[in-house]
Amino acid sequence: MSTLPDSYLVYPQRKAGPDHAHYPAAPLPDRRPIALPGGLKLGLWVVVPLEFFPLNPSGQPFKAPGAMQTPYPDLRHYTTRDYGNRVGAYRLLKLFAKLGVKATFAVQGAVAERYPQLVRDVAAAGHDICAHGWDTDALHHSGLSAAVENRYIADTLSAIETASGRRPTGWISPARAEGFQTPARLAAAGLRWFADWAHDDLPTRFATESGDLTALPLSNELDDWQILIGYSRPEHEWVAQVGDAADWLLDEAARMQSPRLLTLTIRPYVSGLPYRIKPLGDSLAGVLARAGCGCVQPSELTII
Repeated sequence: MSTLPDSYLVYPQRKAGPDHAHYPAAPLPDRRPIALPGGLKLGLWVVVPLEFFPLNPSGQPFKAPGAMQTPYPDLRHYTTRDYGNRVGAYRLLKLFAKLGVKATFAVQGAVAERYPQLVRDVAAAGHDICAHGWDTDALHHSGLSAAVENRYIADTLSAIETASGRRPTGWISPARAEGFQTPARLAAAGLRWFADWAHDDLPTRFATESGDLTALPLSNELDDWQILIGYSRPEHEWVAQVGDAADWLLDEAARMQSPRLLTLTIRPYVSGLPYRIKPLGDSLAGVLARAGCGCVQPSELTII
């Protein structure tokens, strides 16, 4: 006889499909075709996080990727991260202008407050701006009170609007960490899309108790930090992986009669280094040289 209480074996979300009500299962063969501007077959969505890493992070509930590693003051890592906002970001802006890439810059509130000119320069170059939380130590999780999480969201949106002159409509959480109530609180704050979940390759309607969002796909696996730092792979392998992904998705678009998305996260303190700019440029140029490929922005992908 089991000594477990009956409630241990009862799970209200045990049913066909996902164990939540945010979106249906929708297997790939059953998905409705999407449309991309200009008849594109493959949309390239480039996301550039502009992050602030506190010198003495609390690390609660965990340390974000890229956070300080050695005992305080970890000036080596702190200045390396700050280099990205001071130097690397401008290299990326120059490269994007050369290639005709329009990216989405995910800006943290602390960056907008500390480097408002950078945010204005991004906006002036015609790039999209979304909110990326307050900083890398202000992580969203279910242990936060509603008041604290709502303050993180409101302060971030306000700081970006002050620096750029426009209020973001999209959101990516720091470290892409969330609590159970985060999506609903984003919707309640007037945001239209977010990119924290990695459950699909295509935009998804995402239901919350405060209204629908569009969940935009953003690959973890082709993230430059993940490949070059986390996996310690050489740059040429990353270039090859991006090209392989583009070829596969283009073939899938032809077979499924529906366009596909290729999403890349590019960090200024990683790919903005002098020896990585050329591989990055080669990778982006290679994707855009393929027939039917072009850059897309979140405003062209939202489905709510």
